[in-house]
Amino acid sequence: MPMEPARREKQNVAILVTSQMLFMVASITVMTLSGVVGQRLSPDPELATLPIAMMMLGTVVSTLPASLFMKRVGRRRGFITGASLGGVVGGLLSFGAVAMGSFWLFCAGNLLLGLYQGFAMYYRFAAADVASPAFRSRAISFVMAGGVAAAFLGPWNASAASDLIAGVPAGGPYLVIALLALLAIGLLSQLRVPPSGEPQPGEASSPLATIVARPSFRVAVLAGAVGYAIMILVMTATPLAMRSRGFEMSQVAFIMQWHVLGMFAPSFFTGGLIARYGFPRILLAGTLLLTGTVLVANLGASLAHFWVALVLLGIGWNFLFVGGSALLSTVHSEAERGKVQGVNDLIIFSLVALGSLMAGALLHRLDWGALNLVMLPAILLVMLAALWLGFSQRTQATPSGS
Repeated sequence: MPMEPARREKQNVAILVTSQMLFMVASITVMTLSGVVGQRLSPDPELATLPIAMMMLGTVVSTLPASLFMKRVGRRRGFITGASLGGVVGGLLSFGAVAMGSFWLFCAGNLLLGLYQGFAMYYRFAAADVASPAFRSRAISFVMAGGVAAAFLGPWNASAASDLIAGVPAGGPYLVIALLALLAIGLLSQLRVPPSGEPQPGEASSPLATIVARPSFRVAVLAGAVGYAIMILVMTATPLAMRSRGFEMSQVAFIMQWHVLGMFAPSFFTGGLIARYGFPRILLAGTLLLTGTVLVANLGASLAHFWVALVLLGIGWNFLFVGGSALLSTVHSEAERGKVQGVNDLIIFSLVALGSLMAGALLHRLDWGALNLVMLPAILLVMLAALWLGFSQRTQATPSGS
């Protein structure tokens, strides 16, 4: 009997890791392919990346309602709803739009895939709900590490499944997304969140203004939002920048694959690093890595320069996003979970949507190097916030240790 909770904990985390992988295949497929499909279907070349922006918009408008919905009905039912309406319906609608040659229907399908993302982004928080306190940061990291397999499967799906259905070129990958979402629904039906991780009636909850005033909350949101927005902006601009320099699509796919590996492979040890060195140092390391991206991007535009810059971008995002997510889990009670996580992801994906929309315009007005330089002030802001958090923690610890 004493082993039962530990076994259930591992099973829950394994379900969330696998579900994360299946979702990330959908997300990476959209990031890799939807701009290309959009360019072919769009009446205006400038609207080519609108489907990607629509996915981000879908995430923005669904993230807070998703959190509040799950606060009422629980994680399992919420995740199944997101995978059904977003993953299955969104994938099928996108496939149908490609078959019909309808750009605006394709945008609608990608919007629904954004709803899938709006729910799936809470897999990492569900990992905190089902894990013991000592295992919590590692559980979040393991769920994020589900993206490692997706780094291979996403680009593979975008290319290998393009001819899956004769007569619907580039439609097959979206059909695969729907099928994988069905598989995720089956897995998620076995998820069992313990009572402490589910909404409890009558629990005391601090006003949102009180929570927002907590220094750790501010730093967690800032790190996650700025890190994600910078990553998505540079990531979205990369294929356009590479193509304008004559690189082949196979080379673009190679760079994007390594970038996604950089995003998720560190998750195997990010939680351990947080436990050992603390949140401020990990967040600071993330800002230094993003600064490295800016510097490398301005040293040249060869394949090697793109490779190093995008790998650094991915690892820097990982440290800021995983670090921010784990830090956020320390600043709220169970009763406050829904609104705090919802506000956090609403802020993050509002900036992410803005970044994806700005990528094309910034690259058009600036060159690749200058686009990266524009990121420096935001990186500096997070760097200062991480230093401030570290100083605040040391100040608070000094009296108790004296």
